Amino acid sequence: MPLIDITDLQVRYGRIHGTQRVSFSVDEGEIVSLVGSNGAGKSSTLKAILGMVPYARGTITLNGETLKHCKPSQIVRRGISLSPEGRRVFPYLSVLENLKVGGYTRMRRDNDERIEQIFAYFPRLAERAHQQAGSMSGGEQQMLAIGRALMSRPKLFLLDEPSLGLAPIIVERIGEVLLEVAQRERLAVILAEQNANWAMSVAQRAVILELGNTVMEGDASELMENPKVRTAYLGI
Repeated sequence: MPLIDITDLQVRYGRIHGTQRVSFSVDEGEIVSLVGSNGAGKSSTLKAILGMVPYARGTITLNGETLKHCKPSQIVRRGISLSPEGRRVFPYLSVLENLKVGGYTRMRRDNDERIEQIFAYFPRLAERAHQQAGSMSGGEQQMLAIGRALMSRPKLFLLDEPSLGLAPIIVERIGEVLLEVAQRERLAVILAEQNANWAMSVAQRAVILELGNTVMEGDASELMENPKVRTAYLGI
């Protein structure tokens, strides 16, 4: 049984479709990239998983149990966390305070240990521990957003456009951390990303979305050799 299974997901905003028929699954310890242009349905899929938007049709199950009527707070407690597009750190709180907010569902002693692990993943955050988040660079804020989401020790980690506007060296480090966390903690990751080259190089599998539909799915390295994918998404 996959950790999370999504079948025929349809998200609507009034008459506008966020997704129409999105289907895929993710196993424990697996990184899956959602690839598609702006408006393909990537963010709507993540928001539906976390309970931030209702869905008109389809099913989302975590360990075989439906998430249909769960509130976002309940879903977080079940083991799903999100690093949103645009980072959305608390700008007037320090790095350390932001991380503690991310661990609000855990015991304090556990949070202290977890913060040390986050600092090991991102040593730059340890150097900035008492600095206001809003005064840091975009790359540092993205590291913080990821670290904050990891504080709850999730089973499933959702990332929405984490490479947006970042220098290649920062994007590379984020990819390294995702691979390390997936392996070390058996964390499942769904990576929604327009930077298809990077996303598919990090992931084991990729799901190609077009106009709110799953149009292709498979091994990421194999899809990177697919002529249609190379032309449409990789710019080759």
